Amino acid sequence: MSSVPAQGDPRPDRPVPTEPTALRVLVTGSTGYVGSRLVPELLDAGHTVLAATRHESSLGDYPWGDRVEARTFDVEDDDVVRAAVRGVDAVIYLVHSMESDDFVAKDRAAAERMAAACAEAGVERIVYLSGLVPDGDLSDHLRSRLEVEQVFLDAPVPATVLRAAMVVGSGSTSYELLRRLSERVPLVTPVPSWMCRKIQPVAVEDVVHLVGRALLGEPRNRHYDIGGDEVVTYPELLARYAEVAGLRRVRFPVPFVPRWVVGRACALISGMDRPTVTSLVESLSHDMVCGEDAVRRDVLEPGYTFTGLTEALERSRADRAQPGTSQSGDVQAAAGTDPD
Repeated sequence: MSSVPAQGDPRPDRPVPTEPTALRVLVTGSTGYVGSRLVPELLDAGHTVLAATRHESSLGDYPWGDRVEARTFDVEDDDVVRAAVRGVDAVIYLVHSMESDDFVAKDRAAAERMAAACAEAGVERIVYLSGLVPDGDLSDHLRSRLEVEQVFLDAPVPATVLRAAMVVGSGSTSYELLRRLSERVPLVTPVPSWMCRKIQPVAVEDVVHLVGRALLGEPRNRHYDIGGDEVVTYPELLARYAEVAGLRRVRFPVPFVPRWVVGRACALISGMDRPTVTSLVESLSHDMVCGEDAVRRDVLEPGYTFTGLTEALERSRADRAQPGTSQSGDVQAAAGTDPD
């Protein structure tokens, strides 16, 4: 296990923005995992939130449903997208898909549609939550995130891209996979040697905070790597979760296990969507660690402290036992939070 130091930049010509300005913000994926947590934070900051949704009635399931303006949204419909961004200052783009075989092409086309609509409507900025981009050959999951962010960075509207590895929080697809594998595997479990890579998780609370901060100051057109202060290997992450959950687990590395075999096995054990799990598992063959920390200089306020990994895991487990961001319980996107 290692830590990443908080490297600041003392140059006075790059001040961190501190003065909030009320904006009209369209949140796509507003009822999803990150979006449902983000909306109340934006409202409390004084922004007017337009919640993009296929079904306006679904917003009634959320405590903040009567505080937002509903905008009908379908990322595959040009006219609907153009109507959704009309009269908007900023768009927070939280659209991701991994369920279909052609999700790479669909996500790229959706981003192109959104970028064109924002330019036409005079939107001032886009904030996109992407994934860390490691060196080497990328899985379809990571390649898709990179293609989408490049669409936005090459478009006329300035885009702030926040690249995260695993987002730790109840309902996060990657976190739910971690949780289910930890709780459902046998006491003694083999771990493929190619999964002994480094990962830099970040708590969902920090992600939400960073997205809100990206709305401050002058619009930027660049990507930022974001991650917590701890870098661990994936087996170490599994061990940390087991410690927090009070589980006894013994793991040992096993060489020469094909990734597709591991992906199918993990999908079967977790009960989650196989294409989604396979895409995530393929990503574990890379080190998912921040390559730079300019986000501390350009976006975060001085002295901001990221949530510790153990605390983030403890919070995530506690969130499953009490109401979360919806009226009836915690909100998920592609990952159920069923009790086991």
